[in-house]
Amino acid sequence: MSNVQSIERAFLLLEVLASDPVGVSELAARSGLPKSTVARLISTLESLGAVERSNEGLLTVGTKISELTGSTSTGPDLIARVRPHLVSLSREVDEDAGLSVPDGYMVHYINQADADNPVQIRDWTGELVPMHCVPSGLVLLASWPSERLDRFLARPLTRFTPNTMIDPESIRQRLAQIRADGYCWVYEEFAEGINSVAAPVYDRDRRPVASIHVHGPAYRFPSPDQAVEIAELVKAKATLVSTDLALLGG
Repeated sequence: MSNVQSIERAFLLLEVLASDPVGVSELAARSGLPKSTVARLISTLESLGAVERSNEGLLTVGTKISELTGSTSTGPDLIARVRPHLVSLSREVDEDAGLSVPDGYMVHYINQADADNPVQIRDWTGELVPMHCVPSGLVLLASWPSERLDRFLARPLTRFTPNTMIDPESIRQRLAQIRADGYCWVYEEFAEGINSVAAPVYDRDRRPVASIHVHGPAYRFPSPDQAVEIAELVKAKATLVSTDLALLGG
């Protein structure tokens, strides 16, 4: 393993651990790396104080990282900033709106605003889903550097429904379109009967740090003539949040 590759993989592990404490096996699953590789890198990161291990054996980002960044987890703060926008978006579209963040090769749903609708989709808060099959993950993948994307697409990708896109070249073309549009629609690719649309949220350095999405039952969402309008609304909300993060130093 080259030094550059080791550094890239170490950062990937730290990205996963920034979300919540996990064991080595779960860390390997979320990062898509072999368990032996994860164990070797974690040993080095622990010796440097970049990773710490609890009495229960769970791994977390170490105090050395916190000292270097001068900050703690922004999860609760991010939710507080985004929540009003989610509520507003849910009311405007009359479907559930959610917030998610990257977690290695997964996307982690961390908050949801429910619509006042008699037929609702389940609350996905707390769920981890592979990036390639949901718009919240795809809009984040669209900003990844080519080397990291190559590693992601070199892995076997799970097909969840007949609509799930797993061909690497097709996904690359899709990501190019996402970069052009600034949003992504997914039609029954993760779960049959559910359609969703998402747009990325950026920090002040234009790094993608989260996604905002809206999802609803496929039989009614979206209306055939409203797909673009809804997508642009989601994109506008994500832009507002990005602006807030930039102004407040997020």
